[in-house]
Amino acid sequence: MNVIKFGTDGWRALIAQDFTTANVALVAQAHAQYLKKQSLKKQGNPRVVIGYDTRFAGRMFAETAARVMAANGLEVFLTNSFVPTPVLSHAVKHLKAGGGVMITASHNPAGYNGYKIKGDYGGSATPAIVQAIEAELERLEPTPEFDAALHRIQNLEPDAAYFTDIAKLLDLDVLRGFTGTLFHDAMGGAGAGYLERFVQFANLKLKVTNVRGVADPMFYGVNPEPIVQNLDVLMRLMQSEPSLSVATVTDGDADRVGAVLPGGGYFSSHQIFCVLLDHLYRKGLRGRVVKTVSTTQMIDRMAAIRGLEVLETPIGFKYITDAMLEGNVLMGGEESGGLGVQGHIPERDGLLNSLLLLEAVAASGKGLGEIFADLERESNTLHAYDRVDLKLTQPISKADLDCKLEGLKEFAGHKIQSRSSKDGVKLSLDDNAWVLFRASGTEPVLRLYSEALNAGVVAGILKEAQGLFRV
Repeated sequence: MNVIKFGTDGWRALIAQDFTTANVALVAQAHAQYLKKQSLKKQGNPRVVIGYDTRFAGRMFAETAARVMAANGLEVFLTNSFVPTPVLSHAVKHLKAGGGVMITASHNPAGYNGYKIKGDYGGSATPAIVQAIEAELERLEPTPEFDAALHRIQNLEPDAAYFTDIAKLLDLDVLRGFTGTLFHDAMGGAGAGYLERFVQFANLKLKVTNVRGVADPMFYGVNPEPIVQNLDVLMRLMQSEPSLSVATVTDGDADRVGAVLPGGGYFSSHQIFCVLLDHLYRKGLRGRVVKTVSTTQMIDRMAAIRGLEVLETPIGFKYITDAMLEGNVLMGGEESGGLGVQGHIPERDGLLNSLLLLEAVAASGKGLGEIFADLERESNTLHAYDRVDLKLTQPISKADLDCKLEGLKEFAGHKIQSRSSKDGVKLSLDDNAWVLFRASGTEPVLRLYSEALNAGVVAGILKEAQGLFRV
């Protein structure tokens, strides 16, 4: 039992080492016990939706979870093929299920798989849900004989319902007027083919070019995370593309989004957040803006200009989900490219955000880089950002981190104006700069983040940050 360690929204482990059908069955049993208790409280029918991505043995692990759920008397829907996480989450809400299971390790390397838990609202499990299922793991009931339960599982084709609802969030007439090309790099993950299928569903007739668009459990030899070091293929392809072409990339389960500019330049998750916030505001939407502590301060400046409230949270989309469930959120986002928008499920959705980026370009007649440059001018600032993961000989505690940084009056030649302990230690510096120190909770790694007005200043800040802790 001790090999099953839950993270923020479920459990991830190496396939065949700890992530086995036997252990998946244990987690599914605990989850089934939780769902049955919840259904008794609500006097509803216990129902669960299960999906999987393109990783090795994904279907087998999903069927294991489905059989355990069915053997426990739940009404079980299993997707007919691999699906993106946001499509699975949408199906949970659409079918009024008590919860969902997504067999995925998201952006982790190909050797991993995972068991993501979804709430009945169609989004990442809150900390309370995860804790409740962890408690059920400690008091497992005998698992019913589940091998014969396959015939009780209902096949689910979730795409049409998902496409219908995201189409309501888009201006299809604007998209029909787009004359450029949409490139989508699925990295071999669950988003493969989805944007092209939506374009056909909505009768948009725009050109879609799929990149690494065939499902591949090895993710074409890279970790399926939409960050610059994994995007050589798309960056080379975009070098000769015209200014209004749009190129997006989604991670292994397609809940995160990245982008590459015409000319081959990387367009970061921070820049995507800014462009989408501006675009949603121009569409007439209003509400709070939720951002994690490691996200660009340009969001704060843009929100202030537009009269929008900003809520800053610790790192993790679960905190954004909590805020979205409270209501009145225009947009929530994190540094990793997970972004949720008003009117949709409280979930990250790399597919919808890809289409909204396309809509922003089509509506403005400007490329993504030009839109962002306009926002920099409006905010009277420039954006430069970087992150370093510093490997340590042993994990560092929060107390050790505080002790190391205590008493500092300046950092890398900048006066320290304030500090925050919302998540790690964040030092706000003069000249619109900041640095964040955040220890990993699972490995001896110290994550260092910095933002300033130019890349040289960021590099200097991160160099000094590494020097403080390097042994």
